[in-house]
Parts: sequence; C-alpha cells; structure tokens
Amino acid sequence: MANIKSQIKRNKTAEKARIRNKAVRSELKTVVKNVRLAVEANDADAAKAAVKHASRLLDKAAAKGIIHKNQAAQRKSGIAKLINTLG
Repeated sequence: MANIKSQIKRNKTAEKARIRNKAVRSELKTVVKNVRLAVEANDADAAKAAVKHASRLLDKAAAKGIIHKNQAAQRKSGIAKLINTLG
C-alpha cells in the first residue's frame, strides 16, 4: 500500500479508469457480436446498422486510447469482411 499522498490519489484514478475501460471493451465485444449475429441471420439491414454502430464505437475507443488504433482497424476490417459475405 502506498503511503505517498500523490500515489494514493493516482491509484484511485487508475482504478476508476480501469473500470471505465473494462466497460468500454466489454461493449465493443457486444457490438461486434451483434454484427456476427445479424450476418448469421442474413439480415442485411440490421447488419449494416450494426457495422456502422460498431465502427463508430471502435474509433472512439481507439481515439481515447482504450484500444490501439491498429486493433480498431483490424476489428473494423473483420466486420466489413463479414458483411460482404451477405452480398
């Protein structure tokens, strides 16, 4: 346990950020899963809407440093490939 005042504060803020980042990463997994489910159901309109929403959230997470920008690009590419299978 830290006994320096500034380190105690830093530990508190880091914990808040960790919890917030965990929630965002969990939401990213959910929106990508929604894209997969829409593609499996052959619902083109729902899939396109899900891809748009997922891309936006991935970009936001990358901009805030929650995930790396290359990881966001790879995930967006993956869901784009999925939606292209619908034709």
